[in-house]
Parts: sequence; C-alpha cells; structure tokens
Amino acid sequence: MNAFDALAAHVAQTEALGKVMERLGWDQETMMPHGAADQRGQEMAALEGVLHARRTDPRLGEWLATAQAPDERGAALLYHVGRSYQRNIKVPADLAQKLAQVTSVAQGIWAAARAADQVADFLPTLAEVIALRQEEAACLGGDPYDALLSDYEPDTSAADLAAMFDRMRPRLVALRGAVLDAEPPVALTGHFPKDGQLALAHQMARDFGYDFTRGRIDLAVHPFSSGGGNDSRITTRVAEEDPYNCLYSTIHELGHSCYELAIDPQFGMTPLGHGVSMGVHESQSRIYENQIGRGAAFSAYLFGVMRDQFGEMNIKTARDFYRAVNRVHPGFIRTESDEVQYNLHIMMRFDLERALIAGDLAVGDLEAAWNDRFLADFGVAVPRPSLGMLQDVHWSCGLFGYFPTYSLGNVYAGCLNDAMRAALPDLDAELALGQTRRATGWLRDHLQQYGGLRNPVDTIRHACGVAPSEEPLLQYLEAKFSDLYAL
Repeated sequence: MNAFDALAAHVAQTEALGKVMERLGWDQETMMPHGAADQRGQEMAALEGVLHARRTDPRLGEWLATAQAPDERGAALLYHVGRSYQRNIKVPADLAQKLAQVTSVAQGIWAAARAADQVADFLPTLAEVIALRQEEAACLGGDPYDALLSDYEPDTSAADLAAMFDRMRPRLVALRGAVLDAEPPVALTGHFPKDGQLALAHQMARDFGYDFTRGRIDLAVHPFSSGGGNDSRITTRVAEEDPYNCLYSTIHELGHSCYELAIDPQFGMTPLGHGVSMGVHESQSRIYENQIGRGAAFSAYLFGVMRDQFGEMNIKTARDFYRAVNRVHPGFIRTESDEVQYNLHIMMRFDLERALIAGDLAVGDLEAAWNDRFLADFGVAVPRPSLGMLQDVHWSCGLFGYFPTYSLGNVYAGCLNDAMRAALPDLDAELALGQTRRATGWLRDHLQQYGGLRNPVDTIRHACGVAPSEEPLLQYLEAKFSDLYAL
C-alpha cells in the first residue's frame, strides 16, 4: 500500500471513531439520564485519548512527507490531515483527554446553573474550562485567541474579525435606532400547543428537503445539529407562547444538517466530508432561516400553514405576519434576536471571550462585565443570569473562538443570497408556495456538495463569483427593514 492509500485508510477509521464521539455528545444533550453525567465524561475522555493517539500517530508524519495526491480531492485531503496533524502533535494527550472530560461534565453543570439562575454554581467549572483552553492555546503558540479561533475558522484572525465588526457596528446601530424609533408591528400572541409546533417543525423539515431516512428531530435545551454523511440529526425547543422559537430554530438547524447531508459521498470518512468551517456552516443555517425563512414570500406560506395548524390568530394578514416574524425589539436572548441586533450580540461575546482568554477579564468578574456591556449596547438591564451570561452553552463546552463565526456566517449568507437571487430572479413565486427546492438546490450545487474541498473564503468565492465582504449583508438588512418599518 502506498503512502497516500495508507494515510487515507488510517484517516477513515479515525473519522468513524469521531462520529461515535459525536453520537455520545448528541445523546448527552437529548436522551442521556442526568445521573450519567460523570460516567459520560469518563467515556468521552477515553475516546478522546484514542482519537488523539490516532491523530498524532508518527506514521501520519511519515505518510505526509512522501504521499503523492492523485487529484484535487487528494490534495485537499493531504492539506486537512497535515494541518490537523501539526496542530495535534503540539497538544499533550493528557490535556486533550482532560478537556474532553471537563467540558462533558461542564455542560450538565451549566444547564443546572442556568435553570436555577445561580452563576456561582457554574463559575468554578467555567474557570477550569478556561484554564484548560488557555493551556491548550499556549501549546499551539502565537496569539492565544487566534490559536483557538483556528479550530472553527481557519485562515482568519481576531484582528481581521475585529476590523470587520468595526465596519459593521455603526451601520447596525444606526439601523437599530431608526427601527426602534418607528411604529412597531403587532406581535404574535396566543397559546400554541407543543404537539402542533412539533408537527410544523417536521413539516418545515420536509419543505426544506430534509432526508428523514438519514436524520431525525429531537428536543434540547439549546438547539443544535450533529453528525454528517448518512446520519445528521437536529434538535429544536418549544415555548408554547412563542412558536417562532421552535419553527425558526428548526429551520436554522436544517441549514446545518442539509449541508452535511449534501456533501459529495466520495468525501465520506475524510476531513472533506464536513462543512469546511463554522462560518461557512453558519452561512447555510442563516440563509435558510433568514433570507429564505423570514422572507416575505416564505413567511406568507408559513402564515397559511400556521392558521391551518392553530386556527385563527391575532395577526390577520400575510404582510402583518411577515412584519411580526421580523419584529425588532429589545431582548436578551441571542438565539431569539432579530436580524438587526443579532450581530451586536455576537460582537459583545467576541470581546468578552477574547478578554477571558487573554487573562484581562477574571471569571469572577464576567457576570458584571456582561451586564455592564449589555446595558451599554442594548439599553436594557439584564434581570437574571439565565437571560445573561448563562444563556449560551458554548463556554461550558470550551468553544472559545466559536462565537464570531456566527457573524461571519451572516456575512457569507448575505453574499450567497445576492448570488442566488441573481441566478433565480423568480424565486419568490415558488417560496410563497413553500417550494424551496430551487433555492436549496442552488446552495447544494454551488456550495454544499463540495464540503471541505476548498478553504472557507474560496468556498464562498466559488459559489458567488466574488470575494466575500460584509456589504451585501448590510445592504440587505437596510433594504429589508427600511421596507418593514417605512423608514
């Protein structure tokens, strides 16, 4: 067996074991009994030890030194494996295992603290997670935050993201001010039973072409998607007074999962068989949720199916429903935020976590720093921790460097929406009937099928024909909300 084939065979087994670990994580968030948390942490640590050993196997270095790529796919495989190998050999095995164990247990501690609104119950664990991630960053070298960011968005830096956020923030703040000064739309009110919402969630999945033979929908505290290849699952949540929470969380996670399921099967069991970065991944969830799902055309369709499911509502027209779906209002929860303010939530978290990783912000001061920043940025005081620093699962999982990819995904989605609309000028007529096939097909053909074949920026450039920038997103937001609020 030549070096390339030996490397590919080794990587395929490592990928298979990684998918087993993903299933353990999915189970932990959906079905695992609460009392199993400590044991699950041990299981995750044991499997992480096996994976780390495979990812740092000295034979990988030997194969990489001599392997010849047979084609473009092979060259991309060698790039991904080489990048991963160089990173992993810098991180000691015991540190990798400790991180897996601590973050597994931390998720349960965070969930309990969030439910009880007790920050103090979470702080010791959070401090341990941060210390471990700082240790990992030190092993990797360079700027500590950039070292962690590269796990989720290769080929970018905190400085690049900060510069982009500085360009975006003034226009977003100005748009928010103008919108909040205008007459607000009527909000949807009423009681929307859980069973009805879940029935509609499954209908949304079918409408967006989700393959239920390779996926499923379950409930979780914090919606997420998991897996790829022939097994990609999503979760949602239900609040009976707020059906948008369930429906748009579902559509959002469908974007992630449909991306994974659309990747060319020949990339399976290789690093190419995943979304290429979290920013690109988020572009799919955000364009499904916002540019398609919250657009005037599809929301008119959703208005009809909601009336069919729940009967008459306090909102009587498709136009008013569209305005309610996109209603801008002061709120605390990032995942429930409107498009105008969402990126401001991310910018706040980005600054806070950079300070935490740099050691400029002590864990014990995080709640006060969060509350002060939220009041300054959003003009309202955080009433309790579950609406503040305890609302997101990410830090308990050790996902430092992940948050900015949400905004990068919005930027990429703005670019993709421009390109898709130019290619499909009559798309809204179909979306008004709930027919998303051409939209999702365009995304599949131009981006999703390629998985990790290209780097993130080239993935967007290939799909759109131009380099990505924040301008399409800002123009889209300004045009959409100027119409909605008669600015």
